[in-house]
Amino acid sequence: MTMSHLIACNNLSKTYRLGDIDVEALRGINLAIQPGEFIAIMGSSGSGKSTLMNILGCLDVPTAGSYCLNGRDIAHAEPDELAEIRSRTIGFVFQNFSLIPKTSALENVQLPLFYQGLSLREQRSRAQSALARVGLANREHHYPTQLSGGQQQRVAIARALVSAPSLLLADEPTGNLDTQSSQEIMDIFQSLNHTDGLTILVVTHEIDIAAYASRQIQMRDGCILSDQTSIGMGMRVS
Repeated sequence: MTMSHLIACNNLSKTYRLGDIDVEALRGINLAIQPGEFIAIMGSSGSGKSTLMNILGCLDVPTAGSYCLNGRDIAHAEPDELAEIRSRTIGFVFQNFSLIPKTSALENVQLPLFYQGLSLREQRSRAQSALARVGLANREHHYPTQLSGGQQQRVAIARALVSAPSLLLADEPTGNLDTQSSQEIMDIFQSLNHTDGLTILVVTHEIDIAAYASRQIQMRDGCILSDQTSIGMGMRVS
């Protein structure tokens, strides 16, 4: 695995202690991801896909093995270092949107920038640009309760983009959405990948959602069962 990889995992393992039992959530994962890839990580409950996502997102650390992000050893990073990496390098999109209810769409998107010491003018400008990127320029002052589920997820995507991350991690991003909204969200991801070159990893159990990605990784029992590259559904980008 070379420095050209955005992500390089070597013999990555994660073991949790539950009472007197050791549970192996990940077992010797070897994974290399290039900048600009669009990857779907699939698997049933307990397959290890969410554990892998948490480690790649610097929300957790492995028990053994190495994880390098942009050539930097993350496996042995201190908590403060991990927090800095998360805030500046990684964008997160979750199934439940994770928006602040009594805060406007614009303010929700601004929030990550508040901790970076930017001026309010710069925060607002970047948040407006991010909302426009996901088609919500006319919804800046709406609160989450005034938005549909698909629109709320777009706000969440804008919030993930506002810090200009090099990696976007989405955990079941369409799990709470209807079919049309799910397609719209995945079209946005494809556009971000194809047009902006953003590296995207989506955790999903839905085959039709995974088909949007150009690479599908199937997990089972903490191991990578298959790793396949396909043409995905690239022609769906508008």
